[in-house]
Amino acid sequence: MDALEFQRLTGASDAALSDLELYRQKLEAGNAVMNLVGPASLPDFWNRHALDSAQLLQMAPEARIWADLGAGAGLPGVVLAILLKATPEARVWLIDSQTKRCRFLSDVVSDLSLPADVINARAESLSIKVDVVTARACAPLDRLLQFAEPYRRHGAEALFLKGEKAEEEIAEARRHHRFDAEVLPSASDPRGRILRIRSRQVAA
Repeated sequence: MDALEFQRLTGASDAALSDLELYRQKLEAGNAVMNLVGPASLPDFWNRHALDSAQLLQMAPEARIWADLGAGAGLPGVVLAILLKATPEARVWLIDSQTKRCRFLSDVVSDLSLPADVINARAESLSIKVDVVTARACAPLDRLLQFAEPYRRHGAEALFLKGEKAEEEIAEARRHHRFDAEVLPSASDPRGRILRIRSRQVAA
């Protein structure tokens, strides 16, 4: 997939496409000095990273405020912020506990003038009211639900990008949590899954 095919599938504006290309370049440069994403995934940026992240907007089209837990390289959070840049009152909270990664994210947010804030903290230590809490490659679902609980208590829906073992993670998480999960197919990878978690109840 190239940039034009991504644009055709998502309806992204020319301005968003330009920002995504700049982000791709920054991701490539940053990956040379720190572990942000698997190097082998960079040639497939438009599908593996851009489309994988962008598809979340189709699942929550009315959402304006997002929190990306364990934001790391900025996936999906930076992509969401780029695509929401022209949307009034949109905001993306990029939360990560690693200082080096937060510096990278802050540079991206500043250079691209994104509607996003970077927070160097553990996700579960915060209590921010958002529409959607999301994460990719952050933690198994059992732990991820713990990280996301403060946001879900405020009414946030959860959309988590997962791989082919999503059902196994759900089974394990249900040993400690009560929740309803909808398993959705990924547009970027036939092995990928997106988990939509709506219930905010957690077992004692």
